[in-house]
Amino acid sequence: MSSRDKHDRMANAIRFLSADAVEKAKSGHPGLPMGAADIATVLYKKFLKHDPHRPDWPDRDRFVLSAGHGSMLLYSLLYLTGYEDITIDEIKNFRQLGSRTAGHPEFGHAAGIETTTGPLGQGLANAVGMALAERILNARFGDALVDHHTYVLAGDGCLMEGISQEAISLAGHLELGKLIVFFDDNGISIDGAVSLSDSTDQCARFEASGWHTQRCDGHDPDAIAEAIEAARASDRPSMIACKTTIGFGAPNRAGTSKAHGSPLGDEEIAGARAALGWDAAPFEVPSDILDMWRLAGLRSVKERKEWEGRLAETEAEIRSEFERRMRGELPGGFEAAIADYKMALAKDKPKVATRKSSEMALEVINAALPETIGGSADLTGSNNTKTSQTGPIAPGDYTGRYIYYGIREHGMAAAMNGMALHGGIIPYGGTFLVFTDYCRPSIRLSALMGQRVIYVMTHDSIGLGEDGPTHQPVEHLSALRAIPNLRVYRPADAIETAECWQLALEDGKAPSVLALTRQNLPAVRTDHTEENLCRFGAYDLAPASDDEVVTLFATGSEVEIALAARRLLEAKGHPARVVSVPSMERFAMQSAEYHAAIVGSAAVKVAIEAGVRQSWDRMIGPDGIFIGMDGFGASAPYEELYSHFGITAEAVVQAVEARLADRN
Repeated sequence: MSSRDKHDRMANAIRFLSADAVEKAKSGHPGLPMGAADIATVLYKKFLKHDPHRPDWPDRDRFVLSAGHGSMLLYSLLYLTGYEDITIDEIKNFRQLGSRTAGHPEFGHAAGIETTTGPLGQGLANAVGMALAERILNARFGDALVDHHTYVLAGDGCLMEGISQEAISLAGHLELGKLIVFFDDNGISIDGAVSLSDSTDQCARFEASGWHTQRCDGHDPDAIAEAIEAARASDRPSMIACKTTIGFGAPNRAGTSKAHGSPLGDEEIAGARAALGWDAAPFEVPSDILDMWRLAGLRSVKERKEWEGRLAETEAEIRSEFERRMRGELPGGFEAAIADYKMALAKDKPKVATRKSSEMALEVINAALPETIGGSADLTGSNNTKTSQTGPIAPGDYTGRYIYYGIREHGMAAAMNGMALHGGIIPYGGTFLVFTDYCRPSIRLSALMGQRVIYVMTHDSIGLGEDGPTHQPVEHLSALRAIPNLRVYRPADAIETAECWQLALEDGKAPSVLALTRQNLPAVRTDHTEENLCRFGAYDLAPASDDEVVTLFATGSEVEIALAARRLLEAKGHPARVVSVPSMERFAMQSAEYHAAIVGSAAVKVAIEAGVRQSWDRMIGPDGIFIGMDGFGASAPYEELYSHFGITAEAVVQAVEARLADRN
């Protein structure tokens, strides 16, 4: 059998496993796996460095299926190369409840799925973060331990999404030469020919962003292999535009949008079998072809064992540090460093903005955690995300610990996901809280994948002042709190900020948003407490002088207002308690008994937050008083805005007394 015949039979195994799985599910996208099968076969047979029996090998190449709708391509590859998680039964159960073979690849469902893809462009942007993480860790640990590629398969949809430009321009600027993107250039989208909506010269676009580009026949294995060799030799990131036919082999649907997003049908699949000479029954792979694939899966075992030998011979301290980082564990001295810092804060009682408190905490954190990599979307001086330890990461120089992301909020968030997924790094990055709108799809995926990514979101309310309503977030805290598995922290002072940072770093299975002020805030925690009180999500900050009549709940900059309102209420004979609520998600994790104790049974419950009411009713009830925003902000100094919108201690007292009068 000629090498071309072997290649064709191996590629056809992908095509028909994919087509048959989609057909059985009566749902899915057969066109991409059938069209890109030749690309995938060459990559996995000759180039991809991985070991199905050690899928967590740190120095493996990463393969990202950015065009996640073509998920059966990846599942077929994982089955054929011998990943234990993807059995033939999993292939048969494609898109069924409880199967590992979900409609789009989901990180954590099976080994070999490097990231959750489906929202187009995300995988490509994640891969930029993975490739950057590889270079950062290479700069620290050297070629012996870290030297691998990141490969991406992207389609027209990925490249049309705006996030792709943020991603490719960042990768080109940083000269990420070990990033290789295959563009599945089939000219078809759901609506029909891509020419209906787009006429971009994608190679020219990538070249303009600093990439090495090539074009090749995506059905010619020799041409594909030559293009990969040339890409691997380049010191720039590479894009290979592979001209393919969507639904390759299907007699009537190949090259049309009908091959994209629906099953081919029994008759069309039978025609494809005849056209491509595939006579195996559905879900059967002839033993000689499966043997060839399993042998391809073992291609890198020798390299993996050699790597393990190099790791074993590495100096003990360096080896221990590398292994700790890849496990995602924090170093032993971290807790003590935070405890000492909190003690100093209790003594100093600084009156600073929480964005400044965050910078102060990061100075301690970055000294204790060498794996933190910071950054900002062109707001470094406003987000306060850079510290003395974090020199810049620059093109060709990855020894630093700070990324200047430019005005690329979405690309930053997605790249941070990729860095976290790669392992060995804890990424954090900043922008204004209002621009979580630009990051939200990536933040949602951070939460879905359970990745430790920390979003430093400053200018968190109308308190940013003169920039006005375009920059003043009012609905954003509630909108973020609606995302499952996302921790939203809004600390009230320097000690709470340090505690929230500690929680974000210790939480290895969830992302965090730190919502931080522009304006200075007084210290509300003035006594040292060894315990991290923010861990409870809500806690008693100031007790009532007698049996409480009023409970005041507040976050961030409004805790100061709650404390002032308490003093006024107490003076008027209304015993009042203040509860600080740095994290509603953390509070939700506590016991029913703790909830009952914190919420209490006061006659009047008040929530104070310079945002909208949504997310507060579970704490104050539908009849509780809310002091906050019910519309957009305005442009003025922040003190005037708080007064104008009635977010003041006096307004709290007035509302409470009116409610008490009604009750009487």
